[in-house]
Amino acid sequence: MPGSADTPGPEAPRPEAPRPETDAGPFTLPNAITFARLCAVPAAIWLMLHNRLDMAFWVFVAAGISDGLDGWLARVRNSRSALGAMMDPVADKALLVSVYVTLAVLGVLPDWLAILVVFRDLLIVGGVVVLYMLGQPPLIKPLWISKLNTVLQIGLAAFALLMAGYGLGTRALLDAAIWLVTATTFASGAAYVVQAARSGK
Repeated sequence: MPGSADTPGPEAPRPEAPRPETDAGPFTLPNAITFARLCAVPAAIWLMLHNRLDMAFWVFVAAGISDGLDGWLARVRNSRSALGAMMDPVADKALLVSVYVTLAVLGVLPDWLAILVVFRDLLIVGGVVVLYMLGQPPLIKPLWISKLNTVLQIGLAAFALLMAGYGLGTRALLDAAIWLVTATTFASGAAYVVQAARSGK
């Protein structure tokens, strides 16, 4: 009899177990693009030091496009890898920091701003390392203020290269962008410190 204790009814369909993400390995097209972006760091520095800020601007723009392209290809081609996940943020930060430091050396951007940008990243990375060593790995999540700060930092670097290389834009606009990046860099660094302190409790 259906539904009786002696006659089992039809089994309910079991939910499929989530498929584990596969590692596509190191030799993928997205990883090659990310590696090319990493190689753009010394190229951009060399161009800026040789007063070719116009060419450095296009190298920086191409690197920015490649940042979105490698992530899109990794998703579309299902070619995510541990190497790519590690190399992508390293390439991004290396390019951004090197551009800020070099522009500060050339006098295009203030030196204190380059120091602030570098110090913020060192503060975040150093804080995470210290908490890990203390056995309290922090649960760091991307913050909206940090995402905004990254976008503004990239925009300022591109605008500074464009202005210095082609003479486009005004000094007043550059100064406004500098102070906006300064404010969001301070706010982002402070927000990460607060988040790390709370997660480490």
